[in-house]
Amino acid sequence: MSEDSGLDGLLEWLDSSPDLESLLDREKALVFRGFGATEERLAPVMDRLLPNRLAYVHGNSPRTKVGDNVYTSTEYPAEFTISMHNELSYAHQWPARLMFCCVTAAATGGATPVVDAALWLELLDDEVRERFADGVRYTQNLHGGLGLGKSWQETFETGDRDEVDAFLAASHAVSQWRRDGSLRIVQNRPATVHHPRTGAEVWFNQSDQWHPAALGDETAAALAKVMPQEDLPQSVAFADGSPIPAEHVLQVRDRGLAAAVDVDWRQGDVLLIDNLLVGHGRRPFTGARRVLVAMSD
Repeated sequence: MSEDSGLDGLLEWLDSSPDLESLLDREKALVFRGFGATEERLAPVMDRLLPNRLAYVHGNSPRTKVGDNVYTSTEYPAEFTISMHNELSYAHQWPARLMFCCVTAAATGGATPVVDAALWLELLDDEVRERFADGVRYTQNLHGGLGLGKSWQETFETGDRDEVDAFLAASHAVSQWRRDGSLRIVQNRPATVHHPRTGAEVWFNQSDQWHPAALGDETAAALAKVMPQEDLPQSVAFADGSPIPAEHVLQVRDRGLAAAVDVDWRQGDVLLIDNLLVGHGRRPFTGARRVLVAMSD
C-alpha cells in the first residue's frame, strides 16, 4: 500500500481487505501513516474501520463531542500522564474497537502508549492477580451540574432521569438519586476478561485510575480532609467491598506503563486498536495537540 496514494488509497485498501478482523486479532493495533487523514474527511475511514459507531455513554473521561459519535481524546491537563486502560472497562458494555486520528500533533511528547493486555496481566505478581480474581466494585458520584468531576448529564449525554435509570437497570448497576440532585452508581465488574475470538485472558479494569493512590499523596490527602472516599467522584474496592491496597494499584499502573509501546503521532495518522487486547494511555505534551477518537462494538 503506497503512502503516495493519499486517503483514497487507504480507502481502496480497506475496501479490498477481506479480513481486517483477523488482522487486528493478530496484530492487536494497526497504524495507518502517510495517507493524510483529516477531520473533514474522517467519516469514510470510520465507516470502514468502525462498523457500528457508539456514543461515549457512561464514559468518565472529559471529552468534547465534535461529530456523529466522534469525540476529542481525553482533555486531562497536558502535563499529566494518563495510565494504561481499556476504554469503558468499568461499564456493563464496552467498545470492541477504538480508532484515533491525529489532527494536530503536539509540539513535544503526547504519544499514545499501547500495551498488550495479556502481557500486562502476566507481568503482575501472583498475589495481585489472586486478590483481583473475584473482580472489583466501582462507585461513581455524578453531580447534577456543580461539583467535582463530570455531571450525570454529561456522562449519559441526556438530561432525562428516566433514560438514565433505564440504562443503569439494563447494566445491573445499583443507583441512587440523592437530594442534592447527584447520582450515585455502584457496580461490580470483572478484573479480567477473555477475548471472544482469540480466547486470550486480559487485564481489563480501571482499578488503578479509580483508586485514590493514583491521585498522588498530596492530592489524595487533601481530598481525604474534605470528603470520605465513598463520596469521591469515583472510587474502587474489591468486589466484596474490602479496600484495595495502594501498593496493588500502583504495581498495576507502573507495570502497564513500563511495558507499553509509544505511538508517536504525526499529523494525519490513524490508529486502530482492539480494546480488549490492547490498553492505551497518554504521555504528557506541550503545544496544541488534537487527537480525535471514535469507538465501535
